[in-house]
Amino acid sequence: MTQSKPICFVGFDTSNYTTSAAVCTAEGQVIANIKSPLPVEAGACGLRQSDAVFAHLKNLPDVCEQLRAVTADYTVAAVGYSAFPRDAKDSYMPCFLAGKTAATSFAAALGVPLYAFSHQNGHIMAAAYASGQMEKLMQGQFIAFHVSGGTTEAVLVTPEDGSIASVTLVGETADLNAGQAIDRIGVAMGLSFPCGRALELLAAGASGKIPKPRVSVKGSVCNLSGLENLALKLYNMTGNKELTAAYTLDFVAATLSQMTENILTEHGRMPVLYAGGVMSNCRIRERLERKFHAYFGAPAFSADNAAGTSLLCRNKFMKGE
Repeated sequence: MTQSKPICFVGFDTSNYTTSAAVCTAEGQVIANIKSPLPVEAGACGLRQSDAVFAHLKNLPDVCEQLRAVTADYTVAAVGYSAFPRDAKDSYMPCFLAGKTAATSFAAALGVPLYAFSHQNGHIMAAAYASGQMEKLMQGQFIAFHVSGGTTEAVLVTPEDGSIASVTLVGETADLNAGQAIDRIGVAMGLSFPCGRALELLAAGASGKIPKPRVSVKGSVCNLSGLENLALKLYNMTGNKELTAAYTLDFVAATLSQMTENILTEHGRMPVLYAGGVMSNCRIRERLERKFHAYFGAPAFSADNAAGTSLLCRNKFMKGE
């Protein structure tokens, strides 16, 4: 008698800067977290959507080949993908069409169910998984920050049966996203996009007094456009990349800290989870950990990835939907 293979679940995510795929088991263990960054020209601060779609289409054949190798000893039970940025009306980005196409083809070839999720919920699920406190977080409502180049938001998450039932927007930026500000400042100093990691390394070497950030936060809404102006003014005055990097990251940390405090005051004390590419920055994380009992995912699960999407796919399949 031939022993049947264990089942697994596949997720796709095609954000503006990374082609991602992931595989998790029936037990909820992520066994593959595949990423292929999109190329960005030197001196540029990002990609046009048309260029991002084309880059994803070039990356996806190799990503799917890696998936085939990972799933060879499993039976794929269902496929999930990021269909839109977040759970909101008219939330749309063309780059997610590339992932939809790949996921639809992958599922159709295997004859298995296909599920659509939001990119944001995938981020939240991945960070919750990588925090090591998934079960605890899913016992009740919690606040989740999604902080990246494309989003700076806080949502009230309502879990159900170990997954995300709904999210409600409770905080956001009024202008620039945190990742946008970081990348613009880094590129202006001659760094390669994306600039978060380089700024973190520079900030670690900062010496002397770092100017105290004077953040702009009203209630649960922040303004970050001033950060770009202030940081570049500091750089032009001093020529000190280390000092400017430390000031930039401390400004973002102070902004998120004030937003967190205001949101918890308004909605009541509850767990806080930080997700998104910006939250892979150790300097920002350390400053938030000093003030709040918060949860973070490991860097590989904070930056863009499809692990959370594969976990959402697993949960939906297990519920029989």
